[in-house]
Amino acid sequence: MLVVIAILGILAAVVVFAVGGVNNTSQNSACAADRTAMQNAQEAYYGQNHAYATNGAALVAANFLRSDSQWYQTDSSGAVTPIANNSGHCT
Repeated sequence: MLVVIAILGILAAVVVFAVGGVNNTSQNSACAADRTAMQNAQEAYYGQNHAYATNGAALVAANFLRSDSQWYQTDSSGAVTPIANNSGHCT
């Protein structure tokens, strides 16, 4: 019985570490999707206005994004960059 409990403990530890890796992968995917959405919104804004939006709020106001990114910022050059003081995981 003690051996069975030990084996179950080892299996539980393996599962905990495996789930941690999945969380990191999903965060990286979310960051990439957020960046791509902002880049695409900037290009669509440029196509309609012949100039890039000055920030994410302008993309939201023009209905090119549902909400401003919490991870990335943009400017009138069309560049999309990580927010420097954000404590999140996107870089």
